[in-house]
Amino acid sequence: MHSFLTVAAGADTLILGALIAVYMLGIGYLGYRGFRKTNSNRDYLLAGRKVNPFVMAMSYGAAFISTSALVGFGGIAGEFGMGLMWLVFMNIAIGIVFAFIFFGRRTRRIGRSLDARTFPEFMGRRFQSDGIKLFLALVIFIFIPLYSSVVLIGGARFLQEVMAVDYHWALGIFAVVVACYVVFGGLKGVMYVDALMGTVMIVGMLLLLIMCYRALGGVVEAHQALTDMAPLAAERLPKEFALGHRGWTVMPEFNSIWWWTLVSSLMLGVGIGALAQPQLAVRFMTVRSDRELNRAVLIGSVFILLTVGAAYMVGALSNVFFFYSDKGIADTIHGKLAIEAAGGNPDLIIPLFIRQALPQVVLYLFSLTLLSAAMSTLSSLFHVTGSSIGHDLVSAVSRRGENESVLVTRLGVVFGIVISVVLGFVLPPGIIARGTAIFFGVCAATFLPAYAAALYWKRATRIGVWASMAAGLGSSLFGLFFLHAKEAASLGVCDYLFGRGVLCDVFPWPYVDPFIYSLPLSLAVLVVVSFFTAVPDKNHIKKCFDRGV
Repeated sequence: MHSFLTVAAGADTLILGALIAVYMLGIGYLGYRGFRKTNSNRDYLLAGRKVNPFVMAMSYGAAFISTSALVGFGGIAGEFGMGLMWLVFMNIAIGIVFAFIFFGRRTRRIGRSLDARTFPEFMGRRFQSDGIKLFLALVIFIFIPLYSSVVLIGGARFLQEVMAVDYHWALGIFAVVVACYVVFGGLKGVMYVDALMGTVMIVGMLLLLIMCYRALGGVVEAHQALTDMAPLAAERLPKEFALGHRGWTVMPEFNSIWWWTLVSSLMLGVGIGALAQPQLAVRFMTVRSDRELNRAVLIGSVFILLTVGAAYMVGALSNVFFFYSDKGIADTIHGKLAIEAAGGNPDLIIPLFIRQALPQVVLYLFSLTLLSAAMSTLSSLFHVTGSSIGHDLVSAVSRRGENESVLVTRLGVVFGIVISVVLGFVLPPGIIARGTAIFFGVCAATFLPAYAAALYWKRATRIGVWASMAAGLGSSLFGLFFLHAKEAASLGVCDYLFGRGVLCDVFPWPYVDPFIYSLPLSLAVLVVVSFFTAVPDKNHIKKCFDRGV
């Protein structure tokens, strides 16, 4: 019996390995196509501004959704419940519809008018400031590798668990594969591969949701069982978990710890933060006309609904499976809530569910889904990091020619990847969802008011933008170090300097995400400083808005 199981396990690993190999060959071919069609720096940075709307929408969605959403936030849904589905609404309404219609069109037009090729260059030329361009490039260079390393860790840990590969080897292999098509294929290679990965993600997540309902006896039965489990929140969860928890099919109690965490950090921070992501904003400048953006709205919305919507639904419903199901489930986790079965770590809920509840063939497809989610986001992050280093920082200072600029940008991508890999060895696992929320919140507070002003407010001044970005970044970091309980406790700076966990322990401030006060402060500073500083050059404004819009 033991030898049979060993052979079966080996066969399973062989099949999964073959599927991944075929998948990698497909990725290599698309990356090669991108390489053959990359002849200039504009091609490398903006894919020649001629991207198909389907490719653009799928690339935008695949860059948006990573293992953080499918595994990290899916596990959070297993802990918080279906209240997290409001984040799906925010992602579609703000991250797709609002972003494409109100930000995408003007970003494309003004970007073309100014011949901007990156997000820092767009902002620098809009406000006639090389300093703003360099500052944004520096912020991207510092913060995005932190985010990409978190995604890289998730992908490497997945390969470690499923393929039984040493973590350090998995980290290196994963980074090299992504590096190949990003370095050589540029944004064309990235977007071609993203379109393939986005398609795999849709199929995989839809199949996961269907199999989940099948395992739980149907849609109505599954949701009714989850609703009936509401009293277990107070009975079974530790006191710190149960505060404000009213069940998995309703929102937490208003003004509770759970409500502030769900609303301020996850719903608002991530939902609104999507508008200020440099790796997403640059995709608006890759299409030929507004018509392509209009067509991409529906595609992008369906993508978000079928990927993260499915992940959050499965995460919440996994409570029913672990508590009631006895079909092949391990005795050690039977009769437990999802967060109990995962040992208190929400990052383990989705992997644990798919191992226990799904047939092997679905597990294989979901393996490719997770690889796609991680690789698509990583490729976009590596590309925007490399373009910030190579095009916005080095090339701007050295004033290199077009061909040399492409080479420097490629070297910048390599440098960004190396930094992310090093951080992948250093940073601990289990920080996926929270790390993503921090990154999105900091980006929103730092970039969003200035970005919106660049598109809509002619009176915004260079000094006002500088002050706004400084206020947003400074207040976000201050909140993380001294006010928000979770990060302040982990960092330990507040305790070291003042002998207390947070500066203000009056409820609810230790649980209010810094994004909630950093974004309004950044906006207010922009408005006030702009009104008290010199009016921008009228000829430049006319060039941006009359020709661009």
